[in-house]
Amino acid sequence: MKNKYVDLIEQTFEWPQEEFKMIDDELYFHDINMMDIIKQYGTPLKISYLPKISSQIQQAKRLFNVAIAKSGYTGSYNFCYCTKSSHFSFVLEEVIRNDVYLETSSAFDINIIESLFEQELIDKKKTIICNGFKRGQYIDNIARLIETGFENVVPIIDNINEFGELISKTDKAINIGIRIASEEEPKFEFYTSRLGIGYQDILPFYNDHVKTNKKATLKMLHFFINTGIADTAYYWSELNKCVNVYCELKKICPTLDSLNIGGGFPIKNKLDFNYDYEYMAEEIIAQIKSICGSHGVTEPDIFTEFGSFTVGESGATLFSILDQKKQNDREAWNMIDGSFMTTLPDCWAINKKFILLAINNWNEENERVFLGGLTCDSDDYYNSESHANAIYMPKYNPNVPQYIGFFHTGAYQESIAGYGGIQHCLLPAPKHVIISRDENGDISTKLFAKEQSYKSMLKILGYM
Repeated sequence: MKNKYVDLIEQTFEWPQEEFKMIDDELYFHDINMMDIIKQYGTPLKISYLPKISSQIQQAKRLFNVAIAKSGYTGSYNFCYCTKSSHFSFVLEEVIRNDVYLETSSAFDINIIESLFEQELIDKKKTIICNGFKRGQYIDNIARLIETGFENVVPIIDNINEFGELISKTDKAINIGIRIASEEEPKFEFYTSRLGIGYQDILPFYNDHVKTNKKATLKMLHFFINTGIADTAYYWSELNKCVNVYCELKKICPTLDSLNIGGGFPIKNKLDFNYDYEYMAEEIIAQIKSICGSHGVTEPDIFTEFGSFTVGESGATLFSILDQKKQNDREAWNMIDGSFMTTLPDCWAINKKFILLAINNWNEENERVFLGGLTCDSDDYYNSESHANAIYMPKYNPNVPQYIGFFHTGAYQESIAGYGGIQHCLLPAPKHVIISRDENGDISTKLFAKEQSYKSMLKILGYM
């Protein structure tokens, strides 16, 4: 009877996969033995594998540029990285190596842009798209960028009042964009996004405020769907409405030349993940081209703002199983040396699933388990995978260490959890290791952050 953990994986999924394989009872992630990393650094441990960031960017560029070439589309494709997905310096440095634009979401993002310039990682010609609802400090910082000579700053107007405030902060000419408030999916809790300006208000806003202002030039229309780019009637309907608004606006605004379709390419969150990126890129380009043709307007340059797609698959989070608790005759709890609530908050907050695999003991018999975190909160658990309403792991043996890994955790988890701050039950943030490769393909590891100390927490809390 095939009841080993490796049998379960091989019977359930196509195995091995591009980034995962098993050799000698141990898991490899991008050809890196995870047990070697654990032996060097211990657990709990966060990993950032930088080469995956570049490969994702290049994949998106290739997909859209091929789609443009095949369709005879006359506009260009421009990749933007939205910094909110991961603000770490090593992430931005890897992103910038790929000659992409940057998108900001709040005031302190602008300070990051200025720091990158001071380090000579970008110059003042870099395109910076400024999104989000803008409080006074954010507007001041955007104006400072423009005043200090950044040539391609494009504030995306999120509400009508922002426009006047921004214009009043600088004497220089400003290129702007307008964000459309897209309609949400029917099952959503509200009808229209709180971000952006309603479809019916776009043209009046341009005519009444932008067209008559000699300092402002409208260059971009911004469109974003909360649920991402998907082959659904809802997505295509919203894209269609957006492109039609672009065409109507283009007819009265010759300077408008760019359409930002936001973020939304999904990442692999399960081993049986299936998404036709090539088809989606080609269909997006084809539909924009068709609608523009029917209106007789020039096809816009296309911008995307991929965040999770850029960094999500570069991350992994590794834990040890400390012990197994059997609370009744059916439920076995494997207790991890960390917390889902504080380390992978999306598991708790939005019931998000990541790829979960055992790191070692693949040739042991498998058993159904629940995973419990270390906080004293009953919500700190993980009890199912994306493909099944259960979790199976190698059978627990108190005499043999067991390690597990959550993969493709590189987007948002640190910022949502409050990296380096106070977390539930004062559990420390884990070590964080950066993995990179040189031109010969040899890997190197670097400890970016030690496990959080009690002193750092006591200082935040005012005890020191």
